[in-house]
Amino acid sequence: MVYKLTLTLLTFLLIAPVVSAQETVAASVEATVGDPPMIDSSLIPAPPSDIKAVDTDNDHGHSITVTWELSADDGSGMNNVLSYEVFRWVPFLMDELDTLRVELARVAAEIDSVGRLTGELKDERAVIWAAIDDMADQMPEAHRMYPEGGEWRLLGKVASGVATYDDTGGKDRKVSDFIPDFSDLYFRVEAVTSDSAIRAASGVAGPVQSYGQWFNTGRTPVFIAFMFFGIMTVFFVIKARRGAELYVRPLAGIEAVDDAIGRATEMGRPILYVLGLGTAADVATIASFTILGRVAKRVAEYQTELIVPTYDPIVMSVAQEVVKSSFSDAGRPEDYNEDIVYFVTQLQFAYVAAVNGTMLRELPATNVYMGKFFAESLLLAETGALAGSIQIAGTDEIAQIPFFIVACDFTLIGEELYAASAYLGREPVLLGSLKAQDYAKAAMILLAIVGVVAAQFEWNWFIELFHVVD
Repeated sequence: MVYKLTLTLLTFLLIAPVVSAQETVAASVEATVGDPPMIDSSLIPAPPSDIKAVDTDNDHGHSITVTWELSADDGSGMNNVLSYEVFRWVPFLMDELDTLRVELARVAAEIDSVGRLTGELKDERAVIWAAIDDMADQMPEAHRMYPEGGEWRLLGKVASGVATYDDTGGKDRKVSDFIPDFSDLYFRVEAVTSDSAIRAASGVAGPVQSYGQWFNTGRTPVFIAFMFFGIMTVFFVIKARRGAELYVRPLAGIEAVDDAIGRATEMGRPILYVLGLGTAADVATIASFTILGRVAKRVAEYQTELIVPTYDPIVMSVAQEVVKSSFSDAGRPEDYNEDIVYFVTQLQFAYVAAVNGTMLRELPATNVYMGKFFAESLLLAETGALAGSIQIAGTDEIAQIPFFIVACDFTLIGEELYAASAYLGREPVLLGSLKAQDYAKAAMILLAIVGVVAAQFEWNWFIELFHVVD
């Protein structure tokens, strides 16, 4: 009997702790899966107030600016606001659109892996594009379903003390941050403490729609300058066409061309004209064609030999027509020879070697370098100096101008090359634009001087007149 009582007591002592532990675990599990722990309401900050959402000014659309009044506990009160989180209500249709974008990216990756656009991949891509366009067209209707069929999603965070946020997205329907224009958008802001669970939400701002503006008011000074320059250009072009003599400052390099051609005629030696390494689309090369026409006309009148080696085949074709036309204008079309202008090579230093060889063999009396030049500028100019030639150069490549200055007799600096084409050609359009540029430069210099004075006297209103916003 004593043995049985002892055994029962030992069993109870072994089982009791296990039961107690199980009850503790059960209570813990119940606390975990039950309601969330209560938040001390005294720690909840005051919510942001007066939230507003408006279309962002001076943009292409697809952007909304959200502003709000700071929480009373931001920098004062409990001073526990750490940041603000901005949310936008997004319809679930946006998720389907994102899925289609993923599919489009997959097809693009397959095209890259195959190395070509197969018919099957082309059809699949076209189907996805059509689905994206159709779904994007449904976005305005999906946004009008608020608050059904969507959810609030975090856009971003700003630090405490900041009361504005720009929700700027892409305008391409195929990008993930696409924000549809002319769709009802809704926003809210939450003040967040160091404990992210303790926060306070503002009211809802919306509906608001984004849309693009026709004119960026932040670039009004640029518009005024454009209008001023345009009006001046038209005015001087009309004036030149009516026969008015427009004064252009003489350029020493251009004035020396006639003397150089005369010197070559007296010496019985040729004139070498180098158009540089630019293409026919480069502005410097186009300006050089005008100067070449003037030189070719004088050469035809004086019956002097002209050599024009070219770097680009298209430049060669244009230069041939320019020279042929100049010979005709001089009344000597029969003296024109297609071999005056010839193609050398499109290898930079091989071209330079060929031109230098021509200089040393033919010993031209005058070398004219007009156009776009690069590392070969000093090689050409030094060889010409060794050949004893008078050298006239002009380029808009700033890095090459010093080499021409030290090795040539006359150098057109920067935009003087463009002015030379107007000076020689006397075309009304060229002269009109050149005179308009001169007046625009004078206006800029005058405004700069006035601006310096205004800054010294703190006339900020004058400085703000020229403030440009991108």
